[in-house]
Amino acid sequence: MKIFCVGRNYVEHAKELGNDVPDEPVIFLKPKSAFLQPHMPFYYPEFTNELHYEAELVLRVSKNGKYIQERHASKYYNAFTIGIDFTARDLQQQLKEKGLPWEISKAWDNSAAVGKFIDIKPGMNLGNINFCLYKNKEMVQQANSSQMIFTFDQIVAYVSQFFSLNIGDLIFTGTPVGVGECVVGDILEGFIEDDSLLEVEIK
Repeated sequence: MKIFCVGRNYVEHAKELGNDVPDEPVIFLKPKSAFLQPHMPFYYPEFTNELHYEAELVLRVSKNGKYIQERHASKYYNAFTIGIDFTARDLQQQLKEKGLPWEISKAWDNSAAVGKFIDIKPGMNLGNINFCLYKNKEMVQQANSSQMIFTFDQIVAYVSQFFSLNIGDLIFTGTPVGVGECVVGDILEGFIEDDSLLEVEIK
């Protein structure tokens, strides 16, 4: 399993971190070991003092493919959910300032939490999905898939130009404005529409 992630896919989020709005999807990867197994605890990593949550819609790849055309991209994923891309923001900033790769601030073990998947059914409007994240019962992020700069199909087609997609791969499609810090004891809960699909306690 590979975990593909899209950065800066919401205009306001790019602005809140002082980044340019991209002309093409910004792609980075997390290894299989970044996947937080369901019902496993999430422990605050020792190498950061500024752990951030980033809630995102996540696609599940259902068909092997490469060089996929955008008009066929929807055939290559069959479910979606909400996930959290955990980020060691202080470490990421230090690496960026030095012009160095920042995978260790994003791709460490258990840094990708994923909720229960919703199967895609005919007639679903994937361009109008509401999702949100609560921290300790207070909403901290809220967005709609219509606000994404690059759509699901555009992301799948773009990623497949560089990497083979395989059944079971996950695609984090980007986080909206509102990312922020979390500490030990915080409880994060992710919703799609009115359904709670993900809960993570920081230990």
